[in-house]
Amino acid sequence: MTIHSDVAATQRQGFTERVEVEELRLRELLGRLYGGDPRLAETLDGLLGDVREAWYSRPDELKELDEHRQRDPRWFESTRILAGVCYVDLYAGTFADLIERIPYFEELGLTVLHLMPVYDAPEPNSDGGYAVSSYRATRPALGSIEQLRDLATKLREAGISLALDFVFNHTSDEHEWAQRALEGDPEYEDYYWIYPDREMPDAFERTTREIFPDNHPGSFVPVQGDRWAWATFHSFQLDLNYSNPRVFRAMAREMLFLANLGVEILRMDAVAFIWKRLGTSSENLPEAHLLLQAFNAVVRMVAPGVLFLSEAIVHPDDVVDYISPDECQLSYNPLQMALLWSTLATRDVGLLAQALAHRHALPPGTAWVNYLRSHDDIGWTFADEDARQLGIDPDAHRQFLNRFYVGRFEGSFAHGTPFQTNPKTGDSRVSGATASLAGIEVDPEGAIRRILLSQSIVLSTGGIPLLYLGDEVGQTSDSSYLEDPGKAADSRWSGRPPYPGARYAERHDLASASGRLYAGVRRLLAVRAELPAMAGGALVPFETHDSRVLGFVRPGGVLSSASVLVLANFGDDAATVSALTLSGMPASAVDAMSGETFDLRQPLVLGPQRFVWLQV
Repeated sequence: MTIHSDVAATQRQGFTERVEVEELRLRELLGRLYGGDPRLAETLDGLLGDVREAWYSRPDELKELDEHRQRDPRWFESTRILAGVCYVDLYAGTFADLIERIPYFEELGLTVLHLMPVYDAPEPNSDGGYAVSSYRATRPALGSIEQLRDLATKLREAGISLALDFVFNHTSDEHEWAQRALEGDPEYEDYYWIYPDREMPDAFERTTREIFPDNHPGSFVPVQGDRWAWATFHSFQLDLNYSNPRVFRAMAREMLFLANLGVEILRMDAVAFIWKRLGTSSENLPEAHLLLQAFNAVVRMVAPGVLFLSEAIVHPDDVVDYISPDECQLSYNPLQMALLWSTLATRDVGLLAQALAHRHALPPGTAWVNYLRSHDDIGWTFADEDARQLGIDPDAHRQFLNRFYVGRFEGSFAHGTPFQTNPKTGDSRVSGATASLAGIEVDPEGAIRRILLSQSIVLSTGGIPLLYLGDEVGQTSDSSYLEDPGKAADSRWSGRPPYPGARYAERHDLASASGRLYAGVRRLLAVRAELPAMAGGALVPFETHDSRVLGFVRPGGVLSSASVLVLANFGDDAATVSALTLSGMPASAVDAMSGETFDLRQPLVLGPQRFVWLQV
């Protein structure tokens, strides 16, 4: 009992010290956002009360986890970390069913599980769960909020951190706040951007862009009473008005509820859009960063072990702006994802090598989340200026990639689906499962080589690797979504197939494509886990002097003198790295993947879509 009291006293002291630091930061940030707003003082006082209430109600085991994470703040840079993402209903059924999948997650080596939105959402207009009707209730078909809490506990006991989306740019139009706003309640009308006529919407839309033109043109949609509401993405999702400080407080309360539920990583959805200002694109504005930093300050007080994951699928310069220990510690790496697919299509590593050389480095205490694909579409997010430096016409290259990955380019191996083609701008993206995009339907062996080659880059460039679960056994795109009226207009569902039970059953059968792919992924994970140089994100470019071969070095640190030279041939023919190119390396090196020793005073030959991780 005395020990428990001592621990509790230490935890209270830590909380008090964090509040002293973070309250000052929070006041400064909210002052910059709302300095002239008479509602600020009342909002801030109430918010600090919310913080105290949330900390005192935080479960003891989560407070213990916070202390552990504070002692090891860079835990997410481990070579053993692996994230997976899935839809609960598609992958398992319910929260209880997903608990039954935990032994498989342990077999795979999963340490982070991101569940696609599980919150209560209207059907069929749910946007895959991103149209949130309540942040404190789950979809009944998945189970209750208490069953979700139990799942979080079971995952944590298995060494797996739960990640959930914090959908904070918008709510469903069926959320209680939205319903009260649409009924004319003046307090809640100010939670959203609602106007009585087209004057202000027209003024905003002069400088904003259409995100989902198939859904609705412009940024506003008509709502009850001949009014107009801001809806960036879908007509049934209304954007929150963060120029109202009460909205910040309300959403901070929802965030703390999720943290106390056992969520260890919050995926901050659509961060680029959260602040609006007339006369601008209303994307990536400075206030968006201040808002994220303010949310960061709030969660640091109550749950310092919780991390933020930025979801910003924008220009590479803007992506990096969201990444820092005081804002979002983690960020998706959409540039690397897009350029991996680009490199598979062109067999030319130029753009990818350029990105690793100039756009890979991050501040200490942060990390990329690297992936081949997510639940979303693939957009070609490279910077136009980067392409032009290499003599590539960016618009023509995007058009080529769109044709290639939907099978409309001669020689293409891919079976993807177009997504949100905009006839006015020519913009388009691509949907599909990894195996189908890599051509497993027409060339299984080639597809396995392409997937493992690409995953070798995801796993060796540093950061947190992310698998869309099912891709590790070669699940293919699914066309059954076309039969569902609520999904038929959204081709992203082609890349969200149901649990591929038959492929999982074959995962240990090396005579099957699923078995060979799974064995290859498991081998990559096992080797990476034993290479200290693969921890963290430090990376040094290595010029191979062959347009097909990507090269870089993961430098060894204090704990290991061994660096790792990664060489990867994206070509369809054998490629040779000359002895002269390798002359700065030791005389010989062992490939960690195969165990083979290479004489680096001789040319090194890599077969088609082959790679080595040389310990040098």
